Amino acid sequence: MKFRVFSAALSLCLTAALCVGCGSTAKEETAGTAASEESSAVVTAETVQVVQDDMEPISGSEIKDGTYDITVDSSSTMFQITSCQLTVRDGSMTAAMTMGGTGYLYLYMGTGAEAEQADADSYIPFTENADGTHTFTVPVEALDTGIDCAAFSKKKQIWYDRTLVFRADSLPMDARTEDAYTSVESLNLEDGTYTVAVTLEGGSGRASVESPATLTVADGSVTADILWSSSNYDYMKVDGVQYDPVNTDGNSEFRIPVLGFDYAMPVSADTTAMSTPHEIEYTLYFDSATLEKQ
Repeated sequence: MKFRVFSAALSLCLTAALCVGCGSTAKEETAGTAASEESSAVVTAETVQVVQDDMEPISGSEIKDGTYDITVDSSSTMFQITSCQLTVRDGSMTAAMTMGGTGYLYLYMGTGAEAEQADADSYIPFTENADGTHTFTVPVEALDTGIDCAAFSKKKQIWYDRTLVFRADSLPMDARTEDAYTSVESLNLEDGTYTVAVTLEGGSGRASVESPATLTVADGSVTADILWSSSNYDYMKVDGVQYDPVNTDGNSEFRIPVLGFDYAMPVSADTTAMSTPHEIEYTLYFDSATLEKQ
């Protein structure tokens, strides 16, 4: 009888112990899974696409020596660059990026996995400015291409993968070497009217412009008539100058200067198709090989 009582008591104790153990393990696994999912959700929610399909890399040899303000697109809203200066010397480029926050201790030009395996000497520390902001100076292999950049979080003590694009269309026209585009002067165009194939890139991809476009050459200057596929554009900007439509009916038409041929010339256009007017960045590519005098 005593043996049966002891066995029953032992069985109850073992069952209770197993239940407690299983409960603890389940809680730990649930907590670990939740933490992992939360961390993953934070990283993926911030990622945006910054590399455009039509982008062609531009090397330092295509940019004149000097220092220029440049726009940098980041794949993460948590990696905000408030200003950037690109320095070009003998074909090599570096960028001084001033950050919108102070949450990163180091950068590494590569992926986070590569950073974990790299020597600490290859990590890029920040420089603290007089106003407390942080600036990282990094090498730039090319403009208009996605560049891997890992950022080490001061709070989380982990590397985060980012993609950066240094935008060539934010540089002034005179920053490019003569080999980077075909200048108006080099074509020696006679005064008169021409047609040329033109390609629009940027925006949502739904808009287009009529091609070929009509060009007018007068005293060495070239202007293009740009006819959009929509009537909802109320102005365009080229090199910081605003141009209003030349028509009042039908699709929006503008007469703008052509800064050069055979490169993606940056322009912007303001659309009224949305709930509020919105200025959108585009590029126009004028193909000099298709020039025909009328």
